[in-house]
Amino acid sequence: MTDETIKQILKFRDERNWKQFHNPKDLAISISLEAAELLEVFQWSGGDVDCADKTDRIREELADVVNYCVLMADACGLNIDDIVQEKIKRNNEKYPVDLAKDSKEKYDQLKR
Repeated sequence: MTDETIKQILKFRDERNWKQFHNPKDLAISISLEAAELLEVFQWSGGDVDCADKTDRIREELADVVNYCVLMADACGLNIDDIVQEKIKRNNEKYPVDLAKDSKEKYDQLKR
């Protein structure tokens, strides 16, 4: 995500004076609710895991999740690039390629 996109999200919030309502608890709730709406796109789809005919709804809900994540990072004083890079590093340590490739096992279940 570019700095410009983040600035646009924050500008949208600030123009409406909504920062006063954006505490970490309420933003975490909002992220969860929007993620549930994203999940709802696939509700009752059975074995249908394809998203081709659901792309518009997925785009809409995923954008909501990402927007709230940006607002949460801002509310907590976190830099998105930094926290994502830190997580990638930790995941690389937990899921080394030689153990995790082609495996869906959780890191503590990988055969070492």
